[in-house]
Amino acid sequence: MKAARIGRLRWYAIAVLTTASPAYAQSIDRVEVEKIVREYIMQNPEIIEEALTELEKRNQAAQAEARSQAIVAETDALLRASDDVILGNPDGDATLVEFFDFNCGYCKRAAPDVKALVAEDPKLRIVLKDFPILGPGSVEAAKVALSVKRVAGDAVARDFHVRLMEMQGQINASRALDLTEEMGLDRKKLSEEMATPAVEAIIAANLALAQRLGLTGTPSFVVGDQIIEGAVGKEPLADAIEAVRPK
Repeated sequence: MKAARIGRLRWYAIAVLTTASPAYAQSIDRVEVEKIVREYIMQNPEIIEEALTELEKRNQAAQAEARSQAIVAETDALLRASDDVILGNPDGDATLVEFFDFNCGYCKRAAPDVKALVAEDPKLRIVLKDFPILGPGSVEAAKVALSVKRVAGDAVARDFHVRLMEMQGQINASRALDLTEEMGLDRKKLSEEMATPAVEAIIAANLALAQRLGLTGTPSFVVGDQIIEGAVGKEPLADAIEAVRPK
């Protein structure tokens, strides 16, 4: 990879030399240009590292800008999808969106931070997006969670989410439905709801949204126009939330 980048830099330097001054370009051939470029790089090898560093910075900046534009374009899907579970204040002045998987160990590690943010910030709204990417069990668990909201409503869905996220070990439909029974819900009715096209469509829409945003793992948080990936801890999330609040 590094060799390929150096090669691109070399040809870029040649292109600059041969296009910057047409008169000069006519007076030398490509072999001479390559020799000049090679000698200069050999005498100043640090420019390779500097150029690669600058290239990486520009790539990261371009990626961040593309993500910001994607977030703006997907505002409704991120903030106002009716099937999402909402934690905290539904009318809060700042929103944090979390893409999660019930079988994600890092999501479980981040769960206490999310819970603490809700407890400490009465004006915070958190949108939970089922993003089941860790196998069939994750898809099953997401279907159960979505069915709980559709059958039993928001309050029960919030409680179910918190309790299922606290559950250790691999989670699948059976374990998730066992929890619904413990909560006094109708297992048969939920099982039927899980199989509906509507539930399938919600998961498909979330997966497609995550792809458009360039998300590749869980947890992934969206706040304002930025994406925060991983279980980064409470403070970075709190700082990002504070930064987007109306002044």
